[in-house]
Amino acid sequence: MIVPMKKVSLVLLEDHRKEALKKLRRLGVVHLEKVNGASQELTEFRDAYSKAELAYSILSEIKLPKKAAPAASFDRDKVLAMAQEVVALAERKKQCNDIITAHTLELERFAGWGDLDVESFQFLASKGIILSLYEIPRAAYLSMPETVETMVVNEAKSFVRALLIQHGEKGSTLAAACRPAEMPAEAYAVPMISSSSQALRDEIAALKEEIVSIDKALASAALDRNLLKQYCSVVGKDIEFENLFSGMGREDETEEGRPYMALAWLTGFVPAEDVAGVLVAAKEESWAVAVSDPTEEDEVPTKLKNNKLVSLIYPVSDFLGTVPGYTEYDISGWFLLFFCVFFGIIFGDGGYGALMVVAAVIADIMAVAKKKKIPPAYNLLLLLGFFTMAWGTVTCTWFGLSTDMLPGWLTSLSLQPISNAYASISPENEALVKQNLQIFCFMLALIQLSIAHIKGMIRYIKSPKCLGELGSLLQLWGIFFVVLNMVVKLDTFWGIPTMGSMVLGVVGVGFGLSFIFSNYEGSLGASILESCKNIVSVLLGVVNVFSDIVSYIRLWAVGLAGGAISATVNDMAGPMLGGALIFFGVLLLVFGHGLNMILNVLSVIVHGVRLNTLEFSSHLGMSWSGFAYEPFCETAENK
Repeated sequence: MIVPMKKVSLVLLEDHRKEALKKLRRLGVVHLEKVNGASQELTEFRDAYSKAELAYSILSEIKLPKKAAPAASFDRDKVLAMAQEVVALAERKKQCNDIITAHTLELERFAGWGDLDVESFQFLASKGIILSLYEIPRAAYLSMPETVETMVVNEAKSFVRALLIQHGEKGSTLAAACRPAEMPAEAYAVPMISSSSQALRDEIAALKEEIVSIDKALASAALDRNLLKQYCSVVGKDIEFENLFSGMGREDETEEGRPYMALAWLTGFVPAEDVAGVLVAAKEESWAVAVSDPTEEDEVPTKLKNNKLVSLIYPVSDFLGTVPGYTEYDISGWFLLFFCVFFGIIFGDGGYGALMVVAAVIADIMAVAKKKKIPPAYNLLLLLGFFTMAWGTVTCTWFGLSTDMLPGWLTSLSLQPISNAYASISPENEALVKQNLQIFCFMLALIQLSIAHIKGMIRYIKSPKCLGELGSLLQLWGIFFVVLNMVVKLDTFWGIPTMGSMVLGVVGVGFGLSFIFSNYEGSLGASILESCKNIVSVLLGVVNVFSDIVSYIRLWAVGLAGGAISATVNDMAGPMLGGALIFFGVLLLVFGHGLNMILNVLSVIVHGVRLNTLEFSSHLGMSWSGFAYEPFCETAENK
């Protein structure tokens, strides 16, 4: 359920802001509205946090030894100094690598010229002999007039490297060199090397030694990198506090030239069950307090509260980052139920489910042995494993093995209308099982989407809008039969013609009710007018219902693909298992089925989650526009 919230507004003396925030943080139940604080201290906190975060990111890339020394004790000033040093070392290492790259390119550029010494060129220039480097096509060089004085350094395949010799006054520099008019246009004037070749090589060697020294220093600092993570946690709380302190609304005016008692205020949201604690604190601290119900304009955080079983879905919703809006539905229970069903169908293999159950049990035992709390994700894995085993049992699917390789008692547990054991008897049975699985997927769609509209009817039971939800439900049921006719090719279902007048009549009545009452907000005429304005969207809504139901066939298709991969892996590995290649056969089985399980996980994320967060949610009218309740508190565990 979504926990009811109360809006709380506090007014206090401006001088008591810091004490009030400390009190609220200890209380740990008020989700404060966002403010944008600004102060020198806040800027310093943020800079320190950024440095520590960057330093931790740098050190996280370093692999620690298996038996690392214990981290040093936490000292805030020392940790910040370490972060600054790590960032400086990383920047210096980058600078060294950039210089090495530039010098290496420079040496490669002049590799054909041999060792060069720019000081020697400068010395000759000061004596009046100015030398310039040129690369000249061979034919152009041979046709140069004798008035251009050059000296060949060496010859490449298609061009000549030569020194242009010019005479100037004593005290000249290399900048005095100029291109003779007789020089061929194809001749390329090579810019002078930045330093001597040997000096560049020496600097590269020195920089590489410095990088080795930096790497050793970073490796040593990496042993204490968890201190940086702890520092970020501590400073993050300081940032939160200082942001609220400096951004809190307050007044500091004067009246008739005399200062008066300045006030400050803040607003937040508190679970209704925790309001009493806030009122007690307000009385103790002499705060003025107002408690009211949130309005439609308020951005209210969402706090979910469910039993331990339903809470197993939280790791999935946390991973997806989906939070229902405060005025929306909490579908955690339905999400968990259908997610487990979808998961089982997509994985579709009882053997895979058994592996998941074993893995979850081992993980739980290890957690208990270490006297740690069992993470919800472990129990979720256990539950998903059981659902996968159940589906594998009823469909007689175990590690992609053919049914004639399975023991009789296992095949007897399967459900004949959807069993692979029954399908393997004849092509007719196979076609029937395929059809039944498709029908089953569409029935899942009918059940889940019907739940959405029944919840809508209950929500609007006191409003004519309830009839609009009834209309949507009737459309859903009617179009379900249309889908069976068009996709599964059934003429009748449950004795009802799938495209008969009864089905079309149900769709028509449902469309009419939805058209008239779906937009009802106090006036029937206004509701009809609104539907007329959006007539294209209303008509497309009928098509969307059809596509939403058909969308559930992805469960059967993806499960079928996974089963085909399993069977293919078995066929490839089978011939190897009876001879000298047994090791490679086992390796192929492990790799192939492991890869298939990974692909199934991705399929669950793409398809299984989608049916809950898109198709089901759209029929509920949910947009997942909420944000999580995060009270202002001392530790994250309070949230």
